[in-house]
Amino acid sequence: MKKYLDEDHTQPRALVHVDGCSCGTCGKSKPVDPRLQQLMPDSPDVADGMADPNLALNYDPLFSSVLGSSVSRRDMLKMAGLAALGGMGGMLSSSAFAAPQKKFTKPFDPVVKIGYLPITDAATLLVAHELGFFKREGIDSEPPTLIRGWSPLVEAFSAQRFNLAHMLIPVPIYMRYNNKFPVKITAWNHTNGSGIIVSKKSGINSPKEFGGKQFAVPYWYSIHNILSQKIMRGAGITPVIRPQDAKLGPNECNFLVLNPPDMPPALAAGQIDGYCVAEPFNALGELKADGKMLRFTGDVWKGHPCCVVIMHEDDAMDPARAAWAQGVHNAIVAAQLHISANRKSVAQMLSKDGKKYMPFPAEVVERAMMFYDVADYSDPVAIKHPEWDQSRINFQGWPFPSATKTVVSEMKTTLVGGDLAFLNKLTPDFVAKDLVNYTYIKKALDKNPKWKWDLSVPQTGNPFERKEVIAL
Repeated sequence: MKKYLDEDHTQPRALVHVDGCSCGTCGKSKPVDPRLQQLMPDSPDVADGMADPNLALNYDPLFSSVLGSSVSRRDMLKMAGLAALGGMGGMLSSSAFAAPQKKFTKPFDPVVKIGYLPITDAATLLVAHELGFFKREGIDSEPPTLIRGWSPLVEAFSAQRFNLAHMLIPVPIYMRYNNKFPVKITAWNHTNGSGIIVSKKSGINSPKEFGGKQFAVPYWYSIHNILSQKIMRGAGITPVIRPQDAKLGPNECNFLVLNPPDMPPALAAGQIDGYCVAEPFNALGELKADGKMLRFTGDVWKGHPCCVVIMHEDDAMDPARAAWAQGVHNAIVAAQLHISANRKSVAQMLSKDGKKYMPFPAEVVERAMMFYDVADYSDPVAIKHPEWDQSRINFQGWPFPSATKTVVSEMKTTLVGGDLAFLNKLTPDFVAKDLVNYTYIKKALDKNPKWKWDLSVPQTGNPFERKEVIAL
């Protein structure tokens, strides 16, 4: 039986090691440059530390194409180190965009460098690159880099390996206010796009049946964790974080963190009973892991945020980089409108049958982008609010302040495998004003009124203001 390993497949998950580790377990001795060390989050593994090191996965060859990637955490740290120590400076080329002012310390690189996980949440950034929307704005972009887990993406972004990324909306809240890292949310990548999958063998047909079960989320600081716990508490189930072999009460559900690619094989192997994650891992679970959809998250919180667009604060706030930042957001909105109008062709392009941005066949990505019908999800009832007229995943970029405030409030009551003390002094109003830069995305949307057609946007009144609708 295999141990559940970290991204490098060298150590059990709860043990996080990088070059220079002195824990006495992994035997590494090469020192980490202190300048790189300072750029990393305070915790070497922002949210994964509570994952069970004894979780055993019987990897089925069925999933071999979606397990892992060509870039490991250690590879990312090495690349990030080169960038942090001046490697990025050598990549700067002549550009129409101005150089940074001295008061801003992050070097300005006009070439867009994207880090992403292989999930449909990343579609906006991938399409903006692949279909030339950045280029239309006079901006060069490198081929996006696929990363397997959230922690290595956080680390690489923090070390300035990437200047544009999609991130679970609670993560930049943690980065900015716990780790004091200068990050800004500048847009939403998409809305909805997630669900709760349960094993058909588990016997679970409603949230009240999660008692005594094992449940996975992709990150403690995620919409998936927030909504899953909210749904379970509403059904009388108490979320807990314990070792998998710990005894659970009849009304307790054990939460653990798994990287998205590990969820379907864990479900198929019977190591977990359910999970909540972004697409297309729900579609994959339905088609390949004997799973069924219990509830779509967009049917619980109408048009909810999940992955947001993040930038380094210097890139988002330096007036000398404003033309570049505006061009980036013009491209983002153009990509979102294109995806909404061309879901099938975009799914084909993203799949391994197309441009191979995601290691899934087209049928899986198409299901994740398009398959959402009440009749197909009646047992169990995964769509309880068809009157909301939502899609399985939607694409619009406006970061509603009301939603950011709701996320902050919900984080305060959500169980995580870490310390939430940093939230004590935060108010939702402050975060909505301080964390988010609304300037560029609003200008881009004003030029593209078709964004208002998305039904996560209020169809009457001010489209930039809405009341959050959450119904269990």
